[in-house]
Amino acid sequence: MSSTVVMHNVVSVDGFIADDNDDIGPLFDWYFNGDTPLTDEGGFRVSRASADYVRPVWAGIGSMVIGRHLFDMMNGWDGKPPAGDHVVVVSHRPKPAGWHPEASYHFVDDVVDGVAKAKELAGDLTVTVAAGEVGGQALALGLVDEVAMDVVPVVFGSGKRYFGALDGQHLLEDPDVVVRGDRVLHLRYRVRRG
Repeated sequence: MSSTVVMHNVVSVDGFIADDNDDIGPLFDWYFNGDTPLTDEGGFRVSRASADYVRPVWAGIGSMVIGRHLFDMMNGWDGKPPAGDHVVVVSHRPKPAGWHPEASYHFVDDVVDGVAKAKELAGDLTVTVAAGEVGGQALALGLVDEVAMDVVPVVFGSGKRYFGALDGQHLLEDPDVVVRGDRVLHLRYRVRRG
């Protein structure tokens, strides 16, 4: 069995993952507006519906593929992947010297190699590809099996697009997951092949 590759992110109704200044505004508010803890460590408290959807999704992630922009913004979550055990960073620049040598972070210089490395690391678990430029490139190259969106009821008007600079039409199947949380709608689509 091979890994399923899922492009994912939280997104505004009009298709943005951040504003022009990388500010996420209210996109992640739903992680803190419920009464159900999302993890044992606490912190995130979501609606029961969101918890029932997100927990198994997170538990099934083996590796993530992200771009250098997200890595730099988050400082790679200080070497601790937010989900899964491995992170593959698509970047033409190497890992910063001395940065968390113990962390399972791998730097590659193109999306094809990034997804291949993430699949190798994930085994039978899911590979997530962060939406944005890297995700859009992966979708355009036919490397994405599913598109998952946590749609938040806010309109940004402009900003960083969920699909990056993707050009051309790509058909998805009807959503096979539709879960209504509190201030979020979880959607998941299979990518139509052929």
